[in-house]
Amino acid sequence: MTTRGKRAAETLYDKPLSSKGKLEVNLSTYAFLFSEIVQYSHGRVTSLSQLHEKLSDLGKHAGFRMIDVLCLREKTPKRETRLVNHLLYIQKTLWKTLFYKEADRLEQATASESTFYLFEDDPVVNRFISVPKDQSSLNCAAFVAGIIEGFLNGTQFVSYSQHQLQITYWSFP
Repeated sequence: MTTRGKRAAETLYDKPLSSKGKLEVNLSTYAFLFSEIVQYSHGRVTSLSQLHEKLSDLGKHAGFRMIDVLCLREKTPKRETRLVNHLLYIQKTLWKTLFYKEADRLEQATASESTFYLFEDDPVVNRFISVPKDQSSLNCAAFVAGIIEGFLNGTQFVSYSQHQLQITYWSFP
């Protein structure tokens, strides 16, 4: 109950959605949460390719939801219609939002004008995962590839992602 001249204590619902302060997640918390996601997914698949697909699918959901987050945080939101500008936005803004740093580089393939490579030399998702000897080709960057694919598909860019070792790339028809 409020009285004249006094305001009731602000609740969570009274605060604006776009806050000025940055909320950062501790790296060890992120690593623990992600390792649990990998373990959960690993327990529900029978092959390594299914695990990569499962991680990619989970990443697609996260990437699609990142569109709303970034639109709310932008001061002057605009929709990029050019592919290269959109990929630069992913390299800089989306990557900073997810990993607190920009992706290392974005390159266009020489063989095809519609193929681009986004490089991350030391992905956070691979840093704290212990890989068993029998699954040496496990690459948790499939999750990040899924995030990018979900983000691109949600912004009306058709994408196909593949992940190999520490290279993630997207090809556009």
